[in-house]
Amino acid sequence: MLTSVALILITFASTATSCSRSSWITHSRSCLGPPQVWEARPSPGKGIGVYASRAIEPGDIILSEPAMIQLTPPEIRDGVAYPLSDIHTLLRSSFDGLSPEDKGAVMSLHAHMTSVDNANDTLMAIIRSNAYITGNSLGLFPKGARINHSCRPNTSQYWDSQLGRRVVYANRRIEEGEEIFATYIPLLHSHEARQRRLDQYGFKCTCDACALERDARHASDQRRQDLQKAFAAFESQLTLSVPKSAIGKRKALKNAKASAQLVEQLEEEGLADYYVKAYHVAAIAHARIEDWKPATLWANKGFETSLLADPKARSTGARELQALTNHLIIKWNDQLWEEANRKG
Repeated sequence: MLTSVALILITFASTATSCSRSSWITHSRSCLGPPQVWEARPSPGKGIGVYASRAIEPGDIILSEPAMIQLTPPEIRDGVAYPLSDIHTLLRSSFDGLSPEDKGAVMSLHAHMTSVDNANDTLMAIIRSNAYITGNSLGLFPKGARINHSCRPNTSQYWDSQLGRRVVYANRRIEEGEEIFATYIPLLHSHEARQRRLDQYGFKCTCDACALERDARHASDQRRQDLQKAFAAFESQLTLSVPKSAIGKRKALKNAKASAQLVEQLEEEGLADYYVKAYHVAAIAHARIEDWKPATLWANKGFETSLLADPKARSTGARELQALTNHLIIKWNDQLWEEANRKG
């Protein structure tokens, strides 16, 4: 029995984050991977796309890029896009300070003109079509802007405020020659809703998820909408308190089963950006029925996955998952000791 307990501690004790790693989970912020694992070339129906120049493993960094233009808008209006007209002067000033080569890189990007755009202001359209949020700012990343959208992307991304870089990494294995995709929009919506959201970029998505046959696409839409509702329903139940009443216990057991189904549906849809949240939900749901083994495994899986976007575990979310994992390890070990003592 001592061996079993020790094994649990060894399995989850490591939180090393150096580049000399045997696991794709623990990579360092300073480890930017090979000089380049991608190439830009024509993508059928999409203009230019980004393709893997070799096989890329989950967690491998594909791109680590500083913003060529970074702007701090004067205000963010709830539910409304950035007031781009208010930052025109800032944009022009930043652009004018670039080298001729960098100006060319910016002006070569896609610029979707809407009915409200000034036809002569291509630069503003480029920013609106390609910029990403970087903390409290907007950043333009010409290399990353070449990565096309998919509603089932094979990469995830984060803004590293310490390095001042947008980091794109593989969230599954990407084969050599396979196109690399990111997402431009939230993904827990129906096909129709996603297409409406993508209108601002001037294209209709034809990714694997959007190109499904009608029945399969309907099933995918239903899963995504069910996932959105499930996350909302679990939001008020993310507590470690174990219910005392019979009704509460039955509800907790039902929720634990539902949380496992939530993870299964999410993984079936391949929506890696939501994995950490789902694993956290499953960990809490199983802890509430005192099923410590799966609770610990889910928490640890969530923590490990969170390290992809936060390798040093400095964010509140990553630290909470680390603390939750450690707490559940203790609970699981206590349970094993009790079972061993009863047998002894």
